[in-house]
Amino acid sequence: MEVQSASSYYTNVKGYQANQSKQSAQAELSRGAVEPTKQVVQQHVHELNKITDSMNASVRFALHEDLDEYYVEIVDRVTNEVIKEVPPKKLLDIYAAFRDTISLFFDKKI
Repeated sequence: MEVQSASSYYTNVKGYQANQSKQSAQAELSRGAVEPTKQVVQQHVHELNKITDSMNASVRFALHEDLDEYYVEIVDRVTNEVIKEVPPKKLLDIYAAFRDTISLFFDKKI
């Protein structure tokens, strides 16, 4: 019988929980749900927050005003500093600027 260290066991349990959350989200999409409800999103955020508790981080959803699209921020709970953004806000800013520039050429009648 192989003895597992506490940290590797903890990683396996957390990895299993994350995989279960991903599988449940994929199952909802395969049932034909085009867009998840606010309650479903909140449930998944709560599950992600439980997973990130050990890392002293939390998951936060933010709205990009120019694109009217959400992106995810992983935030340090102690310093409230953004650790990672998915997709990066800078990339969304570039896309919004590019879209506005293109619209100057194609969306206006002359």
